[in-house]
Amino acid sequence: MDKHEPISESPQAPHVVRRPPLSLLGRLRFIVRRDILGSLEKMAKDGDVVNYQVGPWDYWLFVHPDAVRDLLVGRDGQMMKGPALRRTEDTLGKGLLTSEGDLHKRQRRLIQPDLHPQRVATYAGSMTRYAAETARSWRDGQEIDLHAEMMKLTLRIVAKTLFDADMGEEVDAIGHAMDISVGMFSRAMTPWGPMLDRLPLPSNFRFKRARRRLTDTIDRFIRDHRSKGAMGDDLLSRLLKASDTEGDGSGMSDRQLRDEAITLFTAGHETTANALAFTLYLLSQHPAVRRQLDSELEAVLSGRAARFEDVENLPFTRAVLAEGMRLYPPAWAIAREATEACTIAGVNVPVGAVVLLSQWVTHRDPRWWPEPARFDPSRFDEASRSERPRWAYFPFGGGSRQCVGESFAWMEAILVLATVLQDWDMEYLDVEPPKLKPLITLRPAGPIRIRLKRR
Repeated sequence: MDKHEPISESPQAPHVVRRPPLSLLGRLRFIVRRDILGSLEKMAKDGDVVNYQVGPWDYWLFVHPDAVRDLLVGRDGQMMKGPALRRTEDTLGKGLLTSEGDLHKRQRRLIQPDLHPQRVATYAGSMTRYAAETARSWRDGQEIDLHAEMMKLTLRIVAKTLFDADMGEEVDAIGHAMDISVGMFSRAMTPWGPMLDRLPLPSNFRFKRARRRLTDTIDRFIRDHRSKGAMGDDLLSRLLKASDTEGDGSGMSDRQLRDEAITLFTAGHETTANALAFTLYLLSQHPAVRRQLDSELEAVLSGRAARFEDVENLPFTRAVLAEGMRLYPPAWAIAREATEACTIAGVNVPVGAVVLLSQWVTHRDPRWWPEPARFDPSRFDEASRSERPRWAYFPFGGGSRQCVGESFAWMEAILVLATVLQDWDMEYLDVEPPKLKPLITLRPAGPIRIRLKRR
């Protein structure tokens, strides 16, 4: 098919590009490339649908919001998780992120009620308390790694809200174990990953030690909660008492609890920490936006601690965070494998195809986001939202696999921003923007160096 030939004569038909299979050298370059985000952007410039092959894998990259809707909402029953994410079961177990079919539906029924917005409201006090403790620990003129600080903070928050546990001196060790586990996702994206996993490599030994540290910690939390009768108001206590009233009426086994806890523990601090770090970096580069945010915080809070009731009264703070996640989406791509032939946005996709959506690409499409590289929270006011397709923005996915912790993440990030920014200005110390490392989430490749200035 010619590069510029649409799949039909309809003026509304998606523009499909079919690239020839890569040579052996091309496959190796594709697999080990350092700029995966740039590669996706380059392909997306060719058309709304790009079909390419890497070895045995038949990839279909969809860019248009209509395709995002079709895949996430309309074709859920014809898809399974992509091959890379399926390989992360060694890290995450069979939690919500990796499970399929009836198991996924059952686990979501058990977990979702306890992450309802009204339930997560009870965690607001812990979020602001730990954020305030972090802010008080900083010193005027101190240089920090902003990403590392946000990782520690969100790890403490998720440990308290999920397990009623104060990590204390454990926070660094657990954080290090999680870094190692998340880092292994880069191997899951390569065809030779399963072979490397079986070799006596130092990275495999490090991963096994990290995995053991995480599972031992979660198992300890589960034992402690069971011995105390699960009387707390944290999420683990609630899950221990949950029963599948729509199914067989049973609850989760300890193994299922561990897998879900590791998934929530990992995703619950990793994604929010990344969103906060990138958003705070962007604010340090845009003083006019920062002044507008300060005006809202002063008008709503007048210097007092933020509470759950304040979240809905901080629309610009939310818009700042939303724009930060547009430019630096914590989930930068979604992959599904077609279990049967289907049609997505008018395009016939064969069984076995790996279908890709990319928040990084669609969130920066100039058709929906004029001057897409510009940081502009006004894109998220009501008038601007009404001018673009609903699925031009999907930081938390969508459909039956939409992130179950979305309400938790929004509340946590807004409260942390409102708490930290009342006390501190931040000066970015490097000339270039942070380099990026797309793993299971979008991370900075190195420290985000900040000098703190007390307000």
